[in-house]
Amino acid sequence: QVQLVESGGGLVQAGGSLRLSCAASGSILTINTMGWYRQAPGEQRELVATITKARSTNYADSVKGRFTISRDNAKKMVYLQMNSLKPEDTAIYYCNADVVGLTYRSRNYWGQGTQVTVSS
Repeated sequence: QVQLVESGGGLVQAGGSLRLSCAASGSILTINTMGWYRQAPGEQRELVATITKARSTNYADSVKGRFTISRDNAKKMVYLQMNSLKPEDTAIYYCNADVVGLTYRSRNYWGQGTQVTVSS
């Protein structure tokens, strides 16, 4: 079994910064693409940023220039540095990963989510 555990959420004022972390654990051979998604109340879950194993990145237009995704393959972790936060960034942030297990089968996993609240 594989688990993704997020940390680093919280309450911050507009213009502030937060750093989210996500740790993967379990029966893992390798992890391909990792990413962050978010879901605001009453909204659909949306992509924030993704990063491949080779560290190629992709960002939602709304966070480009403010958020930076990174990963540590050895530690099986992915991070999201969020700067210049805006109230509209308020959401539950979810970690996502494409994990290849010990049976060489790939499966997509989600973390439980961490709340980010940006006050105006």
